[in-house]
Amino acid sequence: MSQLGQPLRAVAARVMQSVENGQSLSQCLPHAMGDVADNERPPLQALCYGTCRWFHRLDGELQARLNKPLRKSNRVVHHLMLVALFQLRFSQQATYAILNETVEACRALDKPHLTGLVNGVLRAAEREGEPPLADEAGRFSHPLWMLEKLRHNWPHDWQAILETNNTQAPMTLRVNALRFSRDDYLQLLSDAGIDAKATLFAPHGIQLTAPVPVDLLPWFSEGAVSVQDEAAQLCTTLMDLAPGQRVLDACAAPGGKTCAILESCGELEEVVAIDESADRLPRVQENLERLDLMATLKQADAADIDQWWDRKPFDRILLDVPCSATGVIRRHPDIKLLRRESDIVPLASIQLGLLESMWQVLAPGGRLVYATCSVFPQENHRIIRRFLKQQDNAALVEPDVLWGRDMETGRQMLPVPESHDGFFYAVLEKPEP
Repeated sequence: MSQLGQPLRAVAARVMQSVENGQSLSQCLPHAMGDVADNERPPLQALCYGTCRWFHRLDGELQARLNKPLRKSNRVVHHLMLVALFQLRFSQQATYAILNETVEACRALDKPHLTGLVNGVLRAAEREGEPPLADEAGRFSHPLWMLEKLRHNWPHDWQAILETNNTQAPMTLRVNALRFSRDDYLQLLSDAGIDAKATLFAPHGIQLTAPVPVDLLPWFSEGAVSVQDEAAQLCTTLMDLAPGQRVLDACAAPGGKTCAILESCGELEEVVAIDESADRLPRVQENLERLDLMATLKQADAADIDQWWDRKPFDRILLDVPCSATGVIRRHPDIKLLRRESDIVPLASIQLGLLESMWQVLAPGGRLVYATCSVFPQENHRIIRRFLKQQDNAALVEPDVLWGRDMETGRQMLPVPESHDGFFYAVLEKPEP
């Protein structure tokens, strides 16, 4: 029982119900943290992330154990049992504690009439062990549409992608090059007893052997490092940044790439960071302040250039478009519950529209880097192919890099266990007239 009177599993069940209703973990989990004691916040996060990660596998088992689905008004108890099943299958916690505390959580959710059902289902699950998984959605713990789309797009890699998605991503840092060299910061980590190594491709990246709270990282609050996946860090290596350039980060929140741009070249004329979300822009400002960096922030729809553009063109543009986020599922396992197959076509339309708008604000001789954290070609190299067919003053640049797969109109990185996320990059230049 939490010191605040809310059983941990009851809070987790409510979070899971919010996710099922369309809220991301990043939206609903921070609010839920206020319902538990400080020392229970990490376990709550682990419960919610783990249950999302294995949702389709756990849900398949639970549905097989229920004679009939629970009423909609009792749906939160379904999620409560999923949380308990996650612990039974994937945690080291004592079984009696899981069962007893889940029954208590059921009462706390004002569902005392279902305690017998909860107790019976979980005791059977403990006694009988995990049943054979009936379908691929359960076996790979992904929605069937996503599984089939991955199999179609990546016939030789789809199983590896699914398996990687079900692992926990490593904690990766980006060293602030304005403050420290990577080697110097690796030494600071070693002195602090934190095991780490340099990333393979990102020049300022460091991967930790095991995650640690950021307040244990040397000089974190003073802006020495940021937490950012290696694949996301690579954007700056493609931008060919130089002093005096005016740079646009077109979909900036939460600001990791904006800060990476500023760290990569200390004498840029201006960096403008745009995001449509008023709720997310303060995160960009917080990151800038911690790192002692400055950018011009604007709340706007980047595609609506009349709303925000001052008619002064940009030498460099980073266009990290809204996407399905299927390359970062291991960091955001709720994507499996939130994303729908019907989302992909509208997203592709938004992506192409943003690219067309950004091309208008790019200076002749300028460079645009198109990025997604998706592994679906429909959002990636096919978008670039469509754009190049309709845009006669755009030239594709083939970067000389050792990472990713050449897709002819960009490079695709697939998620790798204990390494980088899935990302796509394409580099375009506007020729001088």
